[in-house]
Amino acid sequence: MFTELNSILNTSPDSFTQGEFILVSDRQTDASFLIHHFLSFYLRARCRVCFLGLVQSFSHYSAVSQRLGVSLAQAKEKGQLVFLEGLKESLSILLPKESNTEIQAVDFLRDPAVGLRSLYEFVRASVSGPGAEEGEEGGEGGEGGGGEEWGPPVLLVDDLSVLLSLGVSVGAALDFSHYCRASVCSQLQGNMVMLVRCDGEEEEDDGDEEGPERLLKGLTHQCSLTLQVQGLPTGYCRDIHGQVEVCWRRRQGDGRQAQKKLFQYKVHDKGASFFARGTSSAVL
Repeated sequence: MFTELNSILNTSPDSFTQGEFILVSDRQTDASFLIHHFLSFYLRARCRVCFLGLVQSFSHYSAVSQRLGVSLAQAKEKGQLVFLEGLKESLSILLPKESNTEIQAVDFLRDPAVGLRSLYEFVRASVSGPGAEEGEEGGEGGEGGGGEEWGPPVLLVDDLSVLLSLGVSVGAALDFSHYCRASVCSQLQGNMVMLVRCDGEEEEDDGDEEGPERLLKGLTHQCSLTLQVQGLPTGYCRDIHGQVEVCWRRRQGDGRQAQKKLFQYKVHDKGASFFARGTSSAVL
């Protein structure tokens, strides 16, 4: 959990805005450190978390979270965390000998044209409290084995854009996000955090109607907060790893008002530092 980022966003595990859709994107760098932050943040806030790990394993997130002072294994055991390990579950579709262990959430791998309805149903069951989906990577409902009750639900997706490379259309991915937002953010007053990766410069537009750029634009219209992570325009720097543009998108009457702030950051082994552009000790 990054205290400086919490200060920028004016939030804390004890007091955070509910019903938010936070969109994280990256270009020419890796923004996954923000997913680690939000995972540890919401677990510390005692939220029930449904994590769709589409590009990394549970052991990867568990190792990083351990350095941030959070035990994912313990959170799963208590029923606070439901983790869908996409890499593992995809074997049930891609390897016939594993077919007896498959869960329906990833059946889009068999036929991407059917869309993501089953994945959405998995999310809805996972965040709906008692009776939540268990599965191989699931939890025990809204209450843990010790009878603990959790706060508002949270959906985390480590890279929604990877679905496009698996044959899922941009429209299906946007529909999935829309229905998840309606269930998690609007109905249950929980939060969503999704990561989308884009290649190349932002100015480039290759006209690809099924690419991550179109997905990013569609999701931007749905979200209330964006964190756009980019590499430095000047190239590699040992003491500054990149910059992040924070944009609050609030509805004002018939339109949206956007407030933007730009920060630079450096990732450490146990966190990250954020500072105003040009104020790092490395450039002073």
